[in-house]
Amino acid sequence: MFIYIGSDHAGYTLKNQLIKHYNTNNSNFFIDSGCYNLDSVDYPDIAFKVSNNIIKDNESNINSLGILICGTGIGMSIASNKFKHIRSALIYDINTAEMCKKHNNANIICLGARTLDFNNAINLINKFIDTEFEGDRHIKRLKKIESYNI
Repeated sequence: MFIYIGSDHAGYTLKNQLIKHYNTNNSNFFIDSGCYNLDSVDYPDIAFKVSNNIIKDNESNINSLGILICGTGIGMSIASNKFKHIRSALIYDINTAEMCKKHNNANIICLGARTLDFNNAINLINKFIDTEFEGDRHIKRLKKIESYNI
């Protein structure tokens, strides 16, 4: 599985720590989608890049997920949810990490680098990756969201 991970300047340090950890200790491959230094960057640019990569993979039947990191995770969540077929969730504890996948089949999680430490981020990411979508009654709700055009 490919996992695209991107951040703005506020999330840069945490993103790099996570990439190092997972690409050393995990079978999933984390792909650095920017930013690449501490210079100020607009978080929507990174959210759009990760979202587009996930959409392209899914069109090719490649299962991929995304992780977006900014100061709070809020901006990344708003920006990534602009895309059809993206279900992005701001997570902040183990319950939100589990339920965003279990009930909402989220394909991107958003983290706050200023609200989470490294170990907590690891626990939340692991819970997200390891949780399966329940399907069943939740499919109808996701189809309803997907079909609604504004």
